[in-house]
Amino acid sequence: MLKRTKLISEKKKNRRRLAGIGIAIVMVIAIIIIFSNLGKDEQLVINVPPVPTVEQLIEETVEEDIPDEPIKPFIYPLTGLGSDVEIKSRPMMYMVENQKQARPQDGLHLADIVFEILAEGEITRFVAVYQSQEAEVIGPVRSIRPYFVQLGHGLDALVVHAGWSQDAMNMIVAKKVAHFDQVYGDDAYYWRDKSRKMPHNLYSSTALIREGALKKKFREEWTDPSLTFYPENEIPVITGKPAASITIPYIQGYEVGYTYDASNNKYNRIMLGELHTDKSTDTQLTADNIIIAFSKHKVLDNAGRRAVDVIGPGEGYIIQRGQLRDITWESKDGMIRAFIDDKEVELVPGKTWIHVVPLGSKVEYQ
Repeated sequence: MLKRTKLISEKKKNRRRLAGIGIAIVMVIAIIIIFSNLGKDEQLVINVPPVPTVEQLIEETVEEDIPDEPIKPFIYPLTGLGSDVEIKSRPMMYMVENQKQARPQDGLHLADIVFEILAEGEITRFVAVYQSQEAEVIGPVRSIRPYFVQLGHGLDALVVHAGWSQDAMNMIVAKKVAHFDQVYGDDAYYWRDKSRKMPHNLYSSTALIREGALKKKFREEWTDPSLTFYPENEIPVITGKPAASITIPYIQGYEVGYTYDASNNKYNRIMLGELHTDKSTDTQLTADNIIIAFSKHKVLDNAGRRAVDVIGPGEGYIIQRGQLRDITWESKDGMIRAFIDDKEVELVPGKTWIHVVPLGSKVEYQ
């Protein structure tokens, strides 16, 4: 839409230039006629047509407006962006590692939704959800925990992981979650990257998981816990507290930030003070919506495994278009959603990052 607006603006500028040239030509012709008749005895009668205004010349210029972009008949349920076809395929949800040895990751820039949540010990882990775009490389893939299973079950997703805690596997079995576990039987749908050391080098792709879902005869029809979006071409002015930059201090070594790029209305993700980019393509990771959900966390054992509340309700922030608003959050219809005065907040069409952080975390913004 921005590109179309720029093109129309350039056309108007060109028409004004042509109009100015036209006026100059008319004036030059009039002057020539006057001087060519000087010195003659007969009465000089010059019929100079009225000089048209710039606006008249613009109106008379042949219109070549760019036609409106056709509105697509469907939208992608997890991004709100237009689609030519109705989306019925189940999303895929990957456990993606975020330890130092796993950075930069592959494929996060193509995910519709990414959750970042503390895992065992002092690390965070990504839960990357794909539906509207395919990704040839996703990872490194790691193990799953019960609260990640809750997210995957709520989304009715194909869950992709490598290993599990016993509580997580118990929940997978109880909820009959369609999943792929590289450690126990599904190695055919993964590969190792020899440029990195194990266990930080395990990868998969959307094509492999789609293939595996057919072989395993997983249900193809999706139960569609779709989100609520503004219409793609009718996004209102969002008002709140200015938030051109955000800092989310999970724990030492996992400081996350975002900076707002007003030229494309997106937030650029920052990791440890540097732009967070894709390993293979060097693409900048961006977000159109950032949800920060303050949540109950509890350490369960000596290994640092946690219980994390991803159901709610709780308090938090939603950040869109350079503005931050206070919200309550809650998992409804299978998805964490933001609410203001009990009304669900519409998302800006595009990518959404959801940060589940411990209660009392000091998120900074300005």
